[in-house]
Amino acid sequence: MKYLFSLSLFSLFIIASFSACAQKDKSKRPSPPALVTQKVGDATISIDYSQPSIKGRTIGKDLEPMPGKVWRTGANEATVFEVDKDVMVEGKVLPKGKYGLFTIQNGDDWTIIFNKTWDQWGAFKYSDADDALRVNVKAKKQEASTEKMTFAISAAGVVTLLWGNIEVDFTVK
Repeated sequence: MKYLFSLSLFSLFIIASFSACAQKDKSKRPSPPALVTQKVGDATISIDYSQPSIKGRTIGKDLEPMPGKVWRTGANEATVFEVDKDVMVEGKVLPKGKYGLFTIQNGDDWTIIFNKTWDQWGAFKYSDADDALRVNVKAKKQEASTEKMTFAISAAGVVTLLWGNIEVDFTVK
């Protein structure tokens, strides 16, 4: 009887250990994953990111982006911007590849950053020495508020970031 009890207890411990080590379902996170992909000319653009929600907080005070600070432009892992061909972003060359998509917000002035270190959590390992490209754009105010941060890519190559009442666009050709 002792043997059976010990074996049952050991089996329960092993099952619990495997469950604890198993990768958690990312869709259950408070900021779930999202992916947007669009063909623009001959190039395919994809943005793999996590969608934070406002939940009654104020962007720039209790919620990123904070003015003047590098932001991962999403939540959880760094947002990944990928192109399968060389493209022009706001008239500047961005070679094909995967990039961490970071931003710096200063009022209506936004810096869009394509960083070579794309596989990282947040912006903790961000270094401007690894920037492949930076472009500056102006933000617009939306009338309606977007609760979950969202990216969209038009067939014409306009990449749009919607977050709260902020809209930030940049063009990829």
